[in-house]
Parts: sequence; structure tokens; C-alpha cells
Amino acid sequence: MSIEISPLKPAMPAPARLVMGPVLFHWQPDYLRDFYARIADEADIDVVHVGEVVCAKRMPFFDREWPGVIERLQRAGKQVVYSSLALVMGDREVGMIRDLVELPDILIEANDLATIGVLGGRPHMVGPYVNIYNEGTLRYMIERGATRIALPWELPESSIASLCAAGRDAEMEMQVFGRVPLAISARCYSARANGLHKDGCRYVCGNMPDGMDVDTLDGAPFLAVNGLQTLSGSYLELSAEMADLREMGVSLFRLSPHRCDMVAIATLYHRLLTGGISPDEARAEILAVAGDINLANGFLHAIPGADLYRIPGQFQPE
Repeated sequence: MSIEISPLKPAMPAPARLVMGPVLFHWQPDYLRDFYARIADEADIDVVHVGEVVCAKRMPFFDREWPGVIERLQRAGKQVVYSSLALVMGDREVGMIRDLVELPDILIEANDLATIGVLGGRPHMVGPYVNIYNEGTLRYMIERGATRIALPWELPESSIASLCAAGRDAEMEMQVFGRVPLAISARCYSARANGLHKDGCRYVCGNMPDGMDVDTLDGAPFLAVNGLQTLSGSYLELSAEMADLREMGVSLFRLSPHRCDMVAIATLYHRLLTGGISPDEARAEILAVAGDINLANGFLHAIPGADLYRIPGQFQPE
């Protein structure tokens, strides 16, 4: 298939919306149910993702709860997006995807090319686990039915601007808070770290509700492990860059859920988007809510992703 790419033009800023991304961790059903109830009733959030992204073995724990959760979120005026698995490995997972795409009136986030194939041109969202690094791939995804695209975390500003300009027919989304997923594997790191096999993992990932921190041999913070998933050790935080991202054409800003008070975090980002708080104030209060975390924004500034680019005059954590 040949794809014609229109000349790049500056993307027009669209109304900004806040997104609560899918819960990546294995939270207990009662806690997860309460989390979504608070998001529905208390959070200044426009779009909420549900579904299991990381491990198909976790799905039975909460599958029966999703219809009630989705109904409550929709009743509260939230758009619900169902996020699919980031790693589809066999017929069982393909069958799950086929069942998922039959859901009526809900946008599916495809996080694997197999899911995009099963969707067969139905309007959908492409998640950040699908590598979209150039305009040709972006246009191909849009022609295949993508109406919204969450761009990969590791893109620099120049690439984001080019993709937004080339993808004017779709909404563009970027994560602005939370650990960044870096890789996913068929092996379960959490099980292996506890001397277990994947098939007999005992769901030990549930004992680490924000992921298991991994240090270097010298004891320095490095990464985090979440079952099959490798995450950044630091939390992405882009409050100072959101205005520029809006000018480029990003209109949806994703918060990745953690066990801190995500309603308070959402309130801070909402105030930032509506001009009720400055980026400096937002970052200081985000740290107060999230606790002892390291922040990073390096990918966006074309430096090592784990680094925190220091904008002159901006508040920086100690």
C-alpha cells in the first residue's frame, strides 16, 4: 500500500483533556473497585481507561467487575476506553481480543499489532506500546481506523511536533505523569525474583502495588519490575512542558495510576490546564502528594530518559 503524506503544517491546539490511563499493577479487587469509584465521583478527569494491559493471568480477578465499573464511569460523564493487552502470545489471548472488540459503544485501545488486525478497520485507539516513530506509520494507522493515538514515551519534542502535524485526522495523546513502561516480556520478572516460575507465580506482583524497585550493583535506583513489565524507576512528570505539547497538537494528557492519591494528582493537573496553578506550583504539590519519588523528563528533551532536564528558573526537587 502506498501512503501519501501531506506537507507538514502546524497543528492547531485542541481543547485539552485529562486521561486516567489503565492500572498497570495487580491491585486487589476491593482496592481497584474503590479506585474507580473515586475517579468517577471525585476526579477532574475526562477519559478513563479500564482493562488489563500487562498480564492475561490477572484478568479473571476483575473481569466480572468491569461492566459495573464502566457503567458508573459513564454515568459520571467520563469517556471509557478499554485498554487491551500489550503482549498477545497465543490463541487464548487472541480469543480474548475477539471478545473485546464485540463490546458495543466503547473505544478499544490496541496495544499490540495483533489487536489492530482483529479490529479490522473499526474505529479504535492505538496505545503507546505500538511503536509509531514516523509519519508514514502514523498515517498507516489512521487509515486502518485509528481515531486517537497515544504517542510513545521516548519521543523528543521535535518528533512529537512532526507527528502531530502529520496526524491532524486523529487526536494525539501523551503521558505526563507516572512510571514509564520500557519493555514487556513473556517472562515474569516478579515471579523469578521470588524464586517462582511464571506458571506458578502465586501472583506475587500484587505484593508490590507500585512495582518492585530495582537498584544497580552500586545501590543506585535504576528500574522497576511489574510482572512481565519493566518500568522506569523515576516518575515521568511533564507539568512544565504541557503548554508546549498543546501548541504542537497534543490534546490528551495521560496520568498513569499509582497508589498515591490520584484524585489529588488529577486535581493538580486540571488546575494547571485551566490556568489555576503554575507549573512550578504544580510540581511542588505533585511531589507533596506522591511522596518520595524521583522525577524524570529526559526523553522529551532528547537526553537520557531517566534525567530531569532543568529548565532555567523552574522549581526543581532536591
